[in-house]
Amino acid sequence: MPSFEGFPKDCIPYLKKLAKNNNRKWFNDHKDDYENKVREPALAFIEAMGPEIHKISPYFKAVPKKVGGSLMRVYRDTRFSKDKTPYKTNIGIQFRHEAGKDVHAPGFYVHIEPGGCFIGAGIWHPESKVLRQIRDFIADNPSSWKKATRGAGFKRKWELRGDSLIRPPKGFDPEHELLADLKRKDFIAISENPEDIINSKNFIKTVGRSFKQTEALMSYLCMAVEQPF
Repeated sequence: MPSFEGFPKDCIPYLKKLAKNNNRKWFNDHKDDYENKVREPALAFIEAMGPEIHKISPYFKAVPKKVGGSLMRVYRDTRFSKDKTPYKTNIGIQFRHEAGKDVHAPGFYVHIEPGGCFIGAGIWHPESKVLRQIRDFIADNPSSWKKATRGAGFKRKWELRGDSLIRPPKGFDPEHELLADLKRKDFIAISENPEDIINSKNFIKTVGRSFKQTEALMSYLCMAVEQPF
């Protein structure tokens, strides 16, 4: 596999064209473009990120496989969606915890699409048992959660996002100081970046530094769900 030199300049233009021509014929007619401008550079990026991920934690994996690895599928699941367009018009890359088998596990994430790139860390849509574990842990260990998510260095570049309940979750004090966090259904931190950041080979170091800034959050979440960090 070639070394990572940055995503090609025509990666974003290709994704824009795919958004305008989101059908199987166009995609198949331009399959070489997908391979050369998206999949191959993404796999090179994933392989190069391996050592960066390992510096933070040996339990998160960079898997440069075309199918079943860190690169998320280009094909959309349209079974329950009104939008029946077949392809994703972004690049999604997740470095999951070794204990996780899907996107709902603790993980680091890179999202690339026209208009911007964001870097993420945390747990998205955890199942009910895991969600309860996280909420219990936050309720029992509020000071460590505040240190992980309220520090100046973290807040300068990161923002907690995701879905939340309207009302307090059952079994939790409605007057708890961290009620807004206890109502979360996602525990995801996001850092926004301009789209051209992906074109440099230094994107590896940029992402590695960004992931490092979430170390306290990720170790906290791993402890909450009883996984090593």
